[in-house]
Amino acid sequence: MQSEIVDTPAGDARITWHPPKKGTATRLVLAVSHGAGGGIEARDLQALAAALPPLGVSVALVEQPWRVAGKKLAPAPKTLDTGWRALWPALAKRGLPVVAGGRSAGARVACRTAHELGAHAVLALSFPLHPPGRPEKSRADELLGAGVPTLVVQGGNDPFGKPAEFPAVSDGAPDGGYELLEVPYADHSFTVPKRATITQDEALTVLTDGVGKWIRSQSAR
Repeated sequence: MQSEIVDTPAGDARITWHPPKKGTATRLVLAVSHGAGGGIEARDLQALAAALPPLGVSVALVEQPWRVAGKKLAPAPKTLDTGWRALWPALAKRGLPVVAGGRSAGARVACRTAHELGAHAVLALSFPLHPPGRPEKSRADELLGAGVPTLVVQGGNDPFGKPAEFPAVSDGAPDGGYELLEVPYADHSFTVPKRATITQDEALTVLTDGVGKWIRSQSAR
């Protein structure tokens, strides 16, 4: 694991690399950023950083400038996009296909910028389809407009959008549309309640196994 600071117009960003061990061929880079309410310590990001390098995936955990600066509130989406665009060359410098990803607000950034940056695909963790209790405020256009193959990983009890609320792929998603993987019982942070029929570790295994399978399919194309 190693970290690097990247200068952007929005301030310094940080990339923490989790590469495959020596002797394991690297197939692609998965760059994932955090949401508006937390950092790269999120359980899903850490689980992916542990599970994917053995599959030949170099996982880059990206901290947006506001988080590196120690601020508590995320800036406007336009500023988030500015930071992500500026650090993209550091993610692509190894000449490998780059899957753009993120959780929550980070997923929105990845979707909004994927096509223009030449992302190989998008991984959207806990995509905030709408604010809690406000389904009429849909952000489906961002997801459907990603323009590259996309995997959405969504908790079955996510107040920002349950899996059944997501639009059908036929509603206009280009270039292969998106796939949706449900993590049963999980909320927006992929926490499962004690009454669930699966444990927290089992829920994370659903996530990492599903993403691992999808990543392998993306590295083959």
